[in-house]
Amino acid sequence: MKLLVIGTLFAAGGAAQAPDVAEIMARVAHNQTQSQEARRQYTYHQKQFLRLTRGNGKVAREERREYDVGPTPKGFDKQLAHFEGKYEYHGKYVSYDRPGYNYQGMDIDGELINGLSEDLTNDRQSRDGLSADLFPLTERSLQQYRFELKGVEQYRGRQVYRVKFQPDPHRDKDEAAWKGEALIDSAEFQPVFIQTSLAFQIPGAVKVLLGTNIKGLGFAVSYQKFEDGIWFPVSYGGEFEVRAVFFYKRKISVAMTNSDFRRAHVNSSVTYVSQER
Repeated sequence: MKLLVIGTLFAAGGAAQAPDVAEIMARVAHNQTQSQEARRQYTYHQKQFLRLTRGNGKVAREERREYDVGPTPKGFDKQLAHFEGKYEYHGKYVSYDRPGYNYQGMDIDGELINGLSEDLTNDRQSRDGLSADLFPLTERSLQQYRFELKGVEQYRGRQVYRVKFQPDPHRDKDEAAWKGEALIDSAEFQPVFIQTSLAFQIPGAVKVLLGTNIKGLGFAVSYQKFEDGIWFPVSYGGEFEVRAVFFYKRKISVAMTNSDFRRAHVNSSVTYVSQER
């Protein structure tokens, strides 16, 4: 594993030798695996907001989804609890009442907004639906990245390590596409906040031949502790632009929050209240 570390850092209250970044990330990856398994004990409520905006600033399509999420032996089950959707047609907004709705034979906006919900918040390989490929903190993905310890600081009343990550240049770009920073709780070695952006630009030849470009692609996710060893992703979002087949341009906004966490089959609950960073 190729990991890069920067010397001695200073913790609150005086100078202290920070752990090696390789040790930090190895513990984070292990704890993420354990935490994912622990999340199987919980049900929760999920809200999604998805919006596609045209180049002129007008909303082309928008959806608000709410799901009740519960554990299954191999992952999770999501039941749609509420849905509101609308699309713009000849200057007016038309409402619809179900995911995957297409108002015409070739409805690019309809296909795109439904695909975003499925791909970004419904990953069946994870326990909470967030695509693990967007946040390289798993045991499987660590070897694809280089990590750099940038400092020790306070974040929402807890001491955290700020860790920068980028793809290992000796690895396949298809396996490691993201760069960014993560705040790691120094006591429990769990991620508190992660922000990513696309590490590589789309080749110019692809833009010319296919008319496709993605600008500003990146995501951020916040975690919150609920019990010992159990940290949940409680907010997740991103905003970026897509241009395709020469005439299609959209700004895309995606936001998700999880709340009302309850132990399955146990009469207890914990509630998350949104906090601004």
